[in-house]
Amino acid sequence: MSIHIDRVARLRRAFFRILLTGLFSAALVATQSVATPPEHRIQVAAYYFPNWHEETQPEVNHGEWEALKNARARFPGQPQPVVPLWGYQDEADPAVMAQKIEAAASHGIDVFLFDWYWRGGPFLERALNEGYLKAPNHERVKFALMWDNQIADGSPAPIDRKGFEQMTDHITRDLFPRDSFWTVDGRCYFSIYTLGDFVKEMGSVQSAKSAIESFRAKAMAAGRKGLYLNVVDYKLPEDARSVFQSLGVDSITSYVWVHKIKLKDFPKTDYNWAASAYFSYWDAHKDDYGVPYFPNATSGWDPTPRIPASVPYDGKTPYPNTPVLWGSSPQNFTSALKQARQRTAELPPGQRIVTIYAWNEWTEGGHLEPDTVHKMAYLDAIRDVFGLPIH
Repeated sequence: MSIHIDRVARLRRAFFRILLTGLFSAALVATQSVATPPEHRIQVAAYYFPNWHEETQPEVNHGEWEALKNARARFPGQPQPVVPLWGYQDEADPAVMAQKIEAAASHGIDVFLFDWYWRGGPFLERALNEGYLKAPNHERVKFALMWDNQIADGSPAPIDRKGFEQMTDHITRDLFPRDSFWTVDGRCYFSIYTLGDFVKEMGSVQSAKSAIESFRAKAMAAGRKGLYLNVVDYKLPEDARSVFQSLGVDSITSYVWVHKIKLKDFPKTDYNWAASAYFSYWDAHKDDYGVPYFPNATSGWDPTPRIPASVPYDGKTPYPNTPVLWGSSPQNFTSALKQARQRTAELPPGQRIVTIYAWNEWTEGGHLEPDTVHKMAYLDAIRDVFGLPIH
């Protein structure tokens, strides 16, 4: 009898060891998020491109899912078309967004940085308003805005000071007060995609400063501690450091590696070469602006699905006729994440943040959402690299 009891006890202990091993990864992420003080951990913010739904404005027809479905290999061995494991979903459906949020939260992603637009009013906001904010689990992943204010070549500035005031009225009234809005140092995170264009839109550095001061006051009036102003290191103004000081910029980061490095080979440039080139650039410029510089990890780059079938892929015309990153894989992405983590650990406590390109830039070749080849491996990489606090 005692032998039988001992055997049962051993089996019971073995069962619980297996159970605990299976639960460890999810528990690790939860522990990092809840029990670890912010100054002892790295926050992971993934860019979210919100154009995977039917837009209510009839003149808008980007056809992103259709472009992805119709993508074809433009050179031997190119892995196109890429097929989403979850299918061609409508992100404005709260149930669909809830699935995304669950996958992100359980793999260590803290924030969705929504690419956000203003075209005389909110634009491409259904994914945020109808999908994310109505998802029952949305507070598991915070959200913030990366305002894409880029001025297209030859076009007039899309916003003036009056439009900026209307835009910031909407943001501070309808979005900043949300409990799920991401804050850094207690202030609402807001990123500007092209600071050089913003200065042009406002007319001068002084006018841009006045506009930002107005935005800060509105954030305070909305009951928040203030505005945390981030800038993407793309199309920066001349004498960027001085402009940063004038506007009170708090930090800088990248959107995608290819903004800072030139892909050297056509049609394909080695992914690991690009990673090394980007982090060498970061090392050389991290102190240029007088503010924390958040490293970026890019999962991939292949915008060829956005090239019309009738247009040759030859690199002779501008984006999207560019080289692709060759050798993008969960293994190589893991190596890039480790390099980003190492550098992020050098940043000030509370501002140890890494940005990821991207949650769902499917037609540009950068996505964490699972596809039919890699399944959840890109998300697993984030969980494995960022699942432990900094000591």
